Amino acid sequence: MSTELPPWCEPLVSRVRTARTEDFTQLRTPTSGGRASAVLVLLGEDPAHGPDVLVLQRAARMRTHAGQPAFPGGAADPDDSGPVATALREAEEEVGLDPSTVTVLAQLPPLWIPVSDFVVTPILAWWHEPHPVHAREPDEVAHVARLPVAELVDPANRVRVRHPSGWIGPAFQVRGMLVWGFTAGVLGALLGMGGWDRPWPQDRIVELPPVGAAPAPYAGGDDEDELADSGPANGAAITGR
Repeated sequence: MSTELPPWCEPLVSRVRTARTEDFTQLRTPTSGGRASAVLVLLGEDPAHGPDVLVLQRAARMRTHAGQPAFPGGAADPDDSGPVATALREAEEEVGLDPSTVTVLAQLPPLWIPVSDFVVTPILAWWHEPHPVHAREPDEVAHVARLPVAELVDPANRVRVRHPSGWIGPAFQVRGMLVWGFTAGVLGALLGMGGWDRPWPQDRIVELPPVGAAPAPYAGGDDEDELADSGPANGAAITGR
């Protein structure tokens, strides 16, 4: 399959080249400290559903962030050459992704997760040769899905989620998954940068289901979506290993 980037992806790639931390969150990333980690934001294209993004759902038995949808990713290993290597290695370990089928497009600004002190670098990539993926570690990953961009931006699938702490932030209800927290924040920012975002009803609020103990999440967004006393948490697949 051709590795040539499809036309629909080009506006996003052009925009993220100048992306700043402020485009994703109002939290400043510290200049030192924090545990280095990375996630893979993998864009693909399905003949039936068009552009999509790869997302996994963490197992309900996990001690932290149980049941949360997330990008593949995790903490950096000493042998990793950088965030790209971390994101690709973690995706291979978690869902069996073949790194040779991926074209890296951009390394986005590192984002700080105060509650866990992770500094997460999202890696934007094009899946030029999609192949079947699955949960390789059922104790950690319950489900893997390719979520169509058309369904993510459908106003009927956009909500705001209320955490038990009182925090309210953006979320997506797509194919039986409630995508919120870090993952929803990054997704929302990228959908806007790509010119795909559509107006949606901001007054539609749902309560966060009690699937494990989840601290108040990082989600980017406006000040009103973030509690000053609640440290954001990592909704990505950061396991601390």
